[in-house]
Amino acid sequence: MNLSGRRQSSNVEDRRGKSGKIAVGGGIGGAIVIALIAILMGKDPSSALQQLGSQTTEETEFVATEQEKEFEVFASQILASTEDVWTELFKKMGRTYEPPKLVLFKGSVQSGCGGASSSSGPFYCSADRSVYIDLDFFAEMHKTIGAGGDFAYAYVIAHEVGHHVQNLLGTLGDAHRKMSSVSKEESNQISVRLELQADFYAGIWGYYENKMFGSLEDGDIEEAINAAGKIGDDYLQKKARGYATPETFNHGTSAQRSRWLKKGLTTGDIKLGDTFSPSYNSL
Repeated sequence: MNLSGRRQSSNVEDRRGKSGKIAVGGGIGGAIVIALIAILMGKDPSSALQQLGSQTTEETEFVATEQEKEFEVFASQILASTEDVWTELFKKMGRTYEPPKLVLFKGSVQSGCGGASSSSGPFYCSADRSVYIDLDFFAEMHKTIGAGGDFAYAYVIAHEVGHHVQNLLGTLGDAHRKMSSVSKEESNQISVRLELQADFYAGIWGYYENKMFGSLEDGDIEEAINAAGKIGDDYLQKKARGYATPETFNHGTSAQRSRWLKKGLTTGDIKLGDTFSPSYNSL
């Protein structure tokens, strides 16, 4: 991506010197749960944020590395881009876009949805309308699942902002209410629908980002689609344990995630992002 000279968002809060310290009560079993969530890149606070004990805030001295400084500028520029794109799209819908805050943390953090470790990956919390991210996650994406590249990293932020868009449109709240009143398998299916729509919205952002600023370069779209494929439930479960259990999927398969992201990227038509009306098997 060419982001040279692009503005940075002012909606960024740096808590990397104020990390929450989690007193873990789950022992090794809790640590395994956290590790699995990291592999699956959990997004929904009800499943991804594991408050494994009490949490206190601890003041620590934080000195950013050069890579962390670069990622900070990058994340701020991507957030600014989502603000520009979604402000225009909401205006076309006759609505007013209210941007989320981006919270940078290191190690662990306390959000409006509870305490979280950096191992749980980036997440959106609807309670405080904020996206949380430990920037080390970008390096881990490249190292752990081979999903590197600036547009792949941008996709991660845009996906979380996609959940914010769902929140503003009322989709997220409706889905979470339904999830609380159905079986676990049905709840997982609703979660998949939410995640695929957030992927689509990330694609919509990418389409208009390029249309407005001409920032995409050769290989960028392939980077994002590769990342989407590498975080499919089927791919990650097979990678982690050698087999997949479809009834436990809560983010979608590699094929589904890549398809919905690509649909947004290539059409730019937000009306095509209904992941709730089609039958589950046809997503």
